[in-house]
Amino acid sequence: MTTYAGGLRVSEVCRLKLEDIITSRMQIRVNQGKGGKDRYTILSARLLEESRVYWRMVRPTLWLFPSSWNPAKPLTIKTAQKVFDRAVELAKLPHHHGIHSLRHSFATHLLEAGVDLPVLQRLLGHKLHCS
Repeated sequence: MTTYAGGLRVSEVCRLKLEDIITSRMQIRVNQGKGGKDRYTILSARLLEESRVYWRMVRPTLWLFPSSWNPAKPLTIKTAQKVFDRAVELAKLPHHHGIHSLRHSFATHLLEAGVDLPVLQRLLGHKLHCS
């Protein structure tokens, strides 16, 4: 849900820290995303609500999604991909695309909702292309 709701790369969602969830501004800070640049993306009310439920159950201290083997380390990309694949399987969805498809869906749904391309590019951490 976090991957889709924030348009995050799997590596970015795995490295989210609790401090990256900025509830006062309804933003997610993506530290050192692709290209080594920080950016901000949206934090929806629904994701915030679900994240609070998750936090009460798991009580992570540093990483939003800690490794189950070593909570001092973040969840690995491989594990996140496996969790996604298992969720697709349990939901009996066709498995044609990996976890990155959630990022594509985020972008597509915002474009369909009328979000301007430069805004979407910033949310995704893409360079702005000017004509």
